[in-house]
Amino acid sequence: MLNSQLMKLVLYAPITEKSIFCYELDCLNSQTIEPDPNQFLGSLVSEGSLPAGTYLFMQKRSENPLNQPEWLEMAIEQQKDGLWERHKPGNLLYVRFLYEDGANVTQVFRPV
Repeated sequence: MLNSQLMKLVLYAPITEKSIFCYELDCLNSQTIEPDPNQFLGSLVSEGSLPAGTYLFMQKRSENPLNQPEWLEMAIEQQKDGLWERHKPGNLLYVRFLYEDGANVTQVFRPV
């Protein structure tokens, strides 16, 4: 499914919009190269804001918005790639949905 590439992104100003969701991640599964998808995602912490900071970033363009299992798979792939590259991802996951250039875009951000 994935054709995204992991990038490190510095966000100098916060992004505020309704389509951003922040989830807490399971503390054990958020730091392992082989997380359990059923235990990975915790509760929704906040909506509407992505703070300024440094993030691991991935995105995927698609005809339809990604559903939760699809963006969760992307977030787990992001974690695996980030850990492989020796990053220390934080315990939060930001998911952003937008429409640009004629396609739905799903983005995942992990603070580092």
